[in-house]
Amino acid sequence: MTGTTRVDFYQLSRDPVDVTVAKLARKVLQAGERLVVVSAEAAQREHLSKILWEQGGAAFLAHGMAEAPHAARQPILLADACDAPNGARMALIADGQWREEALRFDRVLLLFDGAQRDAAADLWRRFAQDETVDNRINKQDENGAWREGR
Repeated sequence: MTGTTRVDFYQLSRDPVDVTVAKLARKVLQAGERLVVVSAEAAQREHLSKILWEQGGAAFLAHGMAEAPHAARQPILLADACDAPNGARMALIADGQWREEALRFDRVLLLFDGAQRDAAADLWRRFAQDETVDNRINKQDENGAWREGR
């Protein structure tokens, strides 16, 4: 790997994973970037697809499944692995399961819940010792806004 990968940790406390994925995906698109949303669970990928389409009217978030035809054209891909046929430089790990290949991306958004907190804390400590990773924590306030913290 060359350069530094930024890894943003998001502990889910207020909003569920699907709401958080939609919020973060919208921000990524607004920044002019492409995204790969990763989950090993096919049911979760299907549910996330439905949520992204139901964002309402012209505000829906265009996306596709990584294994579907024309995946390279999609601004957001839902995938079971950290691959980017759409050329994304950002990955969002929706199932909370860290994958080492995510370090190939410029930026990774790792969502985790209370049950995954210990594993996320171990990963955080490991990255704190790694000069090739810029790790940051994001906390959600009572209004649902995410703020970077330490």
